Amino acid sequence: MPAYKLVCALTAIVVGVGALVTAQDRRPAARAVVADVAPPGIDTGARASDAPRPMRPYAFERVSRDGDQPYLRGSIVVKFRAGTTAAARRAMLARAGATAMPPPTDADFDLAAINEATDPETIANALSAQPDVEYAQARYRVHPLFVPNDPLYAMQWNLPAIGMESAWDVNQGGTPSIIVAVLDTGVAFKNLVIRFNFPSWQPVPGVVLPALGPTDVPFAAAPDLGGAGRFVAPRDFIWDDFDPVDMDGHGTHVAGTVGQLTNNAVGVAGMAFNVRIMPVKVVTSTWDDVLGSPFVGTDDVVARGIRYAVDNGARVLNMSIGRTGPPAPVVQSAVTYAVGKGAFVAVAAGNDFTTGNNPERIVEFAPLIQGMVGVGAIGRDGLRAYYSNTGPYIEVMAPGGNQRTGGTTGGVLQQTFDFSQVDTYVNGVARYKAPRFDVFAYQFLQGTSMATPHVAGLAAMLMQQGITDPAAIEAALEHFATDLGPFGRDDQYGYGLINPRASLRGLGLLK
Repeated sequence: MPAYKLVCALTAIVVGVGALVTAQDRRPAARAVVADVAPPGIDTGARASDAPRPMRPYAFERVSRDGDQPYLRGSIVVKFRAGTTAAARRAMLARAGATAMPPPTDADFDLAAINEATDPETIANALSAQPDVEYAQARYRVHPLFVPNDPLYAMQWNLPAIGMESAWDVNQGGTPSIIVAVLDTGVAFKNLVIRFNFPSWQPVPGVVLPALGPTDVPFAAAPDLGGAGRFVAPRDFIWDDFDPVDMDGHGTHVAGTVGQLTNNAVGVAGMAFNVRIMPVKVVTSTWDDVLGSPFVGTDDVVARGIRYAVDNGARVLNMSIGRTGPPAPVVQSAVTYAVGKGAFVAVAAGNDFTTGNNPERIVEFAPLIQGMVGVGAIGRDGLRAYYSNTGPYIEVMAPGGNQRTGGTTGGVLQQTFDFSQVDTYVNGVARYKAPRFDVFAYQFLQGTSMATPHVAGLAAMLMQQGITDPAAIEAALEHFATDLGPFGRDDQYGYGLINPRASLRGLGLLK
């Protein structure tokens, strides 16, 4: 079903919330910061003995704002050709039954309002046929990619699997001059308290959870991820503010693989542990939807996040998100813009192999853009993970985990939330309570979401080496990859498993 999703495994509990939300583009903000400081996060340790967290469905399947539609109703995205006058734009929109909306920030496209009862794809197709329209599309929802796992470097099979110990001999974790943007569900980057108004809602048909009313919810920075000056230019396109806190755990886990603090005698390691991280929230999770975020993760929101990240200094973008359905030209245009500005983009290839292997629209144009790489996942056995998509957009592979063959610890381990404090809706009405986002654990997760930040971290290290052209980074990743399938590139393994040491040394820039 087309929608943005987390490319990893999570809980399949929430199916819909019925009358909770609408398809409006913006609603009054439902949260307020109560305290800009809060106690530090609580670390509950490694979770090697926990059962793997089940796969999450797509976000719009968890909490529907638009019935069964994978896109928003009531508006579309449209890009007019350069030189088209304002009067001509208004006339074209009017002929299609649309009207202009206020111009969005960080965008080279427009949004147009249409009748809620009208099919957005029909209007978009009509506009696309106009000679002065470069493209038009429905506002498809985007989701992130995720999976659960367990503790400490000895349990991080994924890093030795790509030879990171020898790679760190060449490059010890990158440099703070390189900023990696994590476009995801947010990141646990800040201590604060936010007040939400918790409504009554249905996690599954027939189970009604009571309204909790106004409730203060604690947030904290992940203890093994943060540090002075670690996070730069945070932006939340879901709540439309500058506090992109994670209300799921996916984005925090992904950020850990990019750059978890390393060699600090705490927890686990990350790839490029000296880089700075830019949290950019562009997709919703269950709690964002339940609590009424004014925006949801659609193509245009993701496109704005991409442009924002690049315009604010990001040199590498990690996108462990995706959706199926029709193409996403507004995202393709934004990625082209990012690469043109000198940013490398790593995108998850999707977890849909066992459910039809439908094309992932946020990654499918990777072969057309030199500097954007589609990433598939291998398990601990070195083979393609059962869920990892195949197709022409698979360019490289990285460890994503396979808990079917490896159990809980067959996933990728990083610090994120203690899920028992987040998924409070799974144990029935009697035990239901507000979530808290200041209690952490080392969790094993699986998915192409988990594979992608390995590539983003390596790209940041290559940039420190002096390979600054995104196309050159892609060429190095592909040329020095360890071939896994038939000789040369193939649709199952791409060019093969990333080889960090060979890539870092391959151009003779260091010893």
